[in-house]
Amino acid sequence: MNIHENVSLKPYNTFGLDVMAKYFIEIKQINDLKEIVKANKSDKLFILGGGSNMLLTQDINKIVIKLDLKGINIINEDDDYVYVEAEAGENWHEFVLWCIEHNYGGVENLSLIPGNVGTTPIQNIGAYGVEIKDVLHSCKALNMETLQVVDFTNAECEFDYRESVFKNALKNQYIILSATYKLTKQNHNLKVEYGAIKSQLDADNITSPSIRDISNAVISIRQSKLPDPKEIGNSGSFFKNPIVDRDSFERLYRVYPSMPHYVINEQEVKIPAGWLIETSGFKGYRLGDAGVHEKQALVLVNYGKAEGEQIKKLAETVQREVFNLFGISIHAEVNIF
Repeated sequence: MNIHENVSLKPYNTFGLDVMAKYFIEIKQINDLKEIVKANKSDKLFILGGGSNMLLTQDINKIVIKLDLKGINIINEDDDYVYVEAEAGENWHEFVLWCIEHNYGGVENLSLIPGNVGTTPIQNIGAYGVEIKDVLHSCKALNMETLQVVDFTNAECEFDYRESVFKNALKNQYIILSATYKLTKQNHNLKVEYGAIKSQLDADNITSPSIRDISNAVISIRQSKLPDPKEIGNSGSFFKNPIVDRDSFERLYRVYPSMPHYVINEQEVKIPAGWLIETSGFKGYRLGDAGVHEKQALVLVNYGKAEGEQIKKLAETVQREVFNLFGISIHAEVNIF
């Protein structure tokens, strides 16, 4: 277990931002993690997973822990369900492909989302009608104060839209070690109601899709709309889709009758943030090397030499103009440091 000094984090964040870590260490064993946490107060540590859901605006004057715990194991199963535990350092998309290879259903709609398994219970990642809360059975986390490994049930994670207890009441108190997912072995509950998936399946002449077909459809859709972080720095969707009350929605709908929307319940409606941003005129907009992607306005990108502060300034500009035009606040899904 070696601690390195003055390490660039450019290879470790999907925005490709060249910020420096004062100290940097890769952790592959839980006992090593406990040792480093025991020797340092939590406010001196910075936990780094896949680096896919963060915007780094400054050098990190802490010990950056690159969590690299690996392993996938079946915990329990019966005729209908299998409980699969994946360690925090497993790449999420590779885990999804592993599940599909074994015909385990439930995560196929979440294909090609960047990042690692350890982030999923924190962010409650979601796409195309599925969220982690729909499949997560439990997760293990290290209490940074007591060094005890604690099991959290799905309910104890307090999931909400792109939210969890780990982003709120327990923020900076726990480190996710692994997550266990309850997946189907047969009679898969296929989610194809999102128009983009159905359209892609129709284009592929697939009428009775398998979980692999849905995964392939999602991959095709995402690749057609979203930039590859290996080619253009980005963190996927930068903003959450706002949820507004029914009165606010109806007022806007009278002005913008083509506005896409999703009814949450009788009181709330979700509006795509990408549509709001595009309608505000920001699709393809650039501020130096920071930009709004030309194909998907929900994605902010680094065209090469942007600094985190530039991307943050661009995000704030987009938020301000969307609010001025629609009276709707859009909030960052990405964690900003």
